[in-house]
Amino acid sequence: MDARKLLDALLIAERLKDTTRHCYTAKGRHESVAEHSWMMTLMAFFMRDEFPEADMDKVIRMCIIHDLGECFTGDIPSFEKKQSDEHIEEELLNGWVKTLPVPYAEEMANLYEEMNARETVEARIYKAIDNLEAVIQHNISDLSTWIPKEYELNLVYGEDKVAFSEYLTKLRAEIRKDTEKKLNQ
Repeated sequence: MDARKLLDALLIAERLKDTTRHCYTAKGRHESVAEHSWMMTLMAFFMRDEFPEADMDKVIRMCIIHDLGECFTGDIPSFEKKQSDEHIEEELLNGWVKTLPVPYAEEMANLYEEMNARETVEARIYKAIDNLEAVIQHNISDLSTWIPKEYELNLVYGEDKVAFSEYLTKLRAEIRKDTEKKLNQ
């Protein structure tokens, strides 16, 4: 990628460092979208051996780019996000992606299409990781930072996304145990 194009792309992506999510870190500050994406990517890295049939490098790429639309809209929690919010985010993201050099724009557009369709094992793994990371981060954060609906949501969030995988189902069960322990403290 041309040096100027790279710097321009990074200038946009850097916004995710300051775009906060509704979740908190262990030390009590809002988590950034960039931190969420990083943790997802690390999860995918550690799960590589669990999915020999999957292209886990593609999953890692999906994790890296999945929330770039939030550079333009900010984070809207999944339980508050409306179809109109998703449409606006998608339009702004697609407009930006089209400004990237062709090989990158094409790869990203193809990845977003695959991620949205969730028909491949890679897209299903990415989406499961996205949901699970949010629950894990809630378990790490102080219970005082949770809003009332998260007490129940943290027990079930992502179950539908992990059902295709025995490994992810077991991981979800372990995460639920952590939630139950936290709620019973």
